[in-house]
Amino acid sequence: MTQPPFNPAHLAHAGIRATQVLVACRDLTLTLHFFQQQLGFDLDAIFPADSPTTAMVSAHGQSLRLVQGATGGATDIYLLCETPAATGVALLTSPDGLRVHFVAADPPMRVPLTAQRLVLSRGTGADAWGVGRAGMHYRDLVPDRLGGAFIASHIRIMEGGPVADYVHFHKIRFQTIFCRKGWVRVAYEGQGEPLLMQAGDCLLQPPLIRHRVMESSAGAEVVEICAPAQHITIADRAMPLPNGDLQPGRDFDGQQFVFHVAANGAWKPWRVPGYEVQDTGIGRATAGLAGVRVVRPVTEGAPAHQAHASEFCFYFVLSGTVSLSAEGQTYRLVSDDSITLPDGLPYTLSEPSLDLTLLEVTLPAVLHLSADGMA
Repeated sequence: MTQPPFNPAHLAHAGIRATQVLVACRDLTLTLHFFQQQLGFDLDAIFPADSPTTAMVSAHGQSLRLVQGATGGATDIYLLCETPAATGVALLTSPDGLRVHFVAADPPMRVPLTAQRLVLSRGTGADAWGVGRAGMHYRDLVPDRLGGAFIASHIRIMEGGPVADYVHFHKIRFQTIFCRKGWVRVAYEGQGEPLLMQAGDCLLQPPLIRHRVMESSAGAEVVEICAPAQHITIADRAMPLPNGDLQPGRDFDGQQFVFHVAANGAWKPWRVPGYEVQDTGIGRATAGLAGVRVVRPVTEGAPAHQAHASEFCFYFVLSGTVSLSAEGQTYRLVSDDSITLPDGLPYTLSEPSLDLTLLEVTLPAVLHLSADGMA
């Protein structure tokens, strides 16, 4: 049977009052008793009067349609609780097998232990890219997520113009966004007018800050790193953005918002001779949790021997070339390559081209050098 055409605009004239979920049951009386006596649902309607087969019940913001003899229907429902443990159970099962889950209305952030290893990601090859949310192209720079502790993505926005985004926030430990190419216009809670991120600029997106991507240039690219890899995104329908509100230095769950403009950044000596660094200020804004820097050589061919204690150490080649030696192997890194290095691993950066620039992201912000004197 062909479904007739439907115009969603007509919903505004239909006067929709609620949404019901079908719950099929063998015995309406038993199922109705379960929902009323154990879960506190109220009876809204029941019919037919002489031999009821359908009941409409509601509670906790949910309306259900209990239908005796129906097939299909819901197999699970979730009751969102402020304190799920207070129920004493995580799961109840109805007489007909419907599973009722008691879960947190505001799920906590879960931070898994980091499973460190060396991860090399090459930027070449069309198969490295996949189509993700909103048609954007994603390249996964750490496919195994280091045990779920981190995710690093190279993202391309293929078509320019307005972005169909909504005001939302994340439950995260750490999140940074580096503009690789083009530009992106974004609006953030407490940051006044929208910000224009251009190539080389970097953001610290602190936990719980409301934000919205507004528009971008065609072909814009960003490198985004988040911890943990799986984090919760929550829509905020009450806060419009942009809204002109400006609160410099505001604290967001222990961190401060950072918008680092590359054109205004100063260059200083790096932790090893022959290189210099532009620091984004993210280390200070996160109270030392994480650091984000751009590194470049001042001497062609300068070697950099390093080993340090770190939870996360990540390099992305923005331009130029460099060799990285570790574990008895040497990798020639070129533009768009990235490498993640585990804790305590001795490595050497050598033969950098003079046009080399590296994005360096570390946890913690200040790396603790190894005791063997390597810089």
